[in-house]
Amino acid sequence: MAQITFIAAVCALLLSQSFISGVQGTSFTIVNKCNYVVWPGVLSNAGVSTISTTGFTLRRGESKTISAPASWGGRFWGRTHCSQDSAGKFSCLTGDCGSGKLECSGNSAAPPATLAEFTLDGAGGLDFFDVSLVDGYNVPMLVVPHGGTGQNCTYTGCVVDLNDSCPSELKVMKREGGDGVACKSACEAFRQPQYCCSGAYGTPDTCKASSYSEVFKRACPRAYSYAYDDKSSTFTCAKADYTITFCPSPNTSQKSSSEGQNTETPSTTTLINSTMVYEGALDESTASPSIFTHVFGSQAIAVTFTITIAISCSCQLLF
Repeated sequence: MAQITFIAAVCALLLSQSFISGVQGTSFTIVNKCNYVVWPGVLSNAGVSTISTTGFTLRRGESKTISAPASWGGRFWGRTHCSQDSAGKFSCLTGDCGSGKLECSGNSAAPPATLAEFTLDGAGGLDFFDVSLVDGYNVPMLVVPHGGTGQNCTYTGCVVDLNDSCPSELKVMKREGGDGVACKSACEAFRQPQYCCSGAYGTPDTCKASSYSEVFKRACPRAYSYAYDDKSSTFTCAKADYTITFCPSPNTSQKSSSEGQNTETPSTTTLINSTMVYEGALDESTASPSIFTHVFGSQAIAVTFTITIAISCSCQLLF
């Protein structure tokens, strides 16, 4: 009788675990590999459950993992050159969200800012994600899915230094004559409809890539360069978790800061289609993004499934 009670308890535990895993959200691990502090901001889309934090600090080498609820949608970005004045007001030179505090509290990034955008559990049960330069660029960023499946489930991002190569008319500088800290979009710089895909240019047929958006696209082929740059810039995964890395390759952008020069050992990078990918994003034997993670995840699921079936059979025999 004791054995029956024990097995019944195990069955109940498995059922509860299955229920929990069925509603478990997606995890996002935010990593700072820049040689300076980054203050990530988070904005949830209207009408969806929010994430527990909307802004935090990541010092060089730090990471933070947060969980997003099922069917979440929103964006992540990095704020740079942030400080607090004598009155306690928090502000950033790039990516500032205007809240006056570390938490963005429902505010988005002021352009220019590199954005990682997500819609989880969308059409067909897929996550849709992209890295967007439509609002300009301020920090290198790479998004890598882990454990997901799908033909278009792969990394995306912009990891090259656009602050150095930014056209002068788009460049944002910390001070006159200083280094560039961000690169505006043509829409932000000129406010003209042909660059903003607005008015008579508000459709895919009338709004085309400009010479300025092509600067972004050549440097970062997988990132959105203007509003209708969909075909090569949107990626999909089923049941994935994600790592978002700022400055995935060493010494990219803002080469010095108040914390000094980067003295860390350079990490291994791989060049694919003119895009550098940081170590761990690829399996070297196949050059396929995150393939080891996918295989390992499948094995883990298979083991769990086998154990669950075995115990479930015992439960059925009891009842």
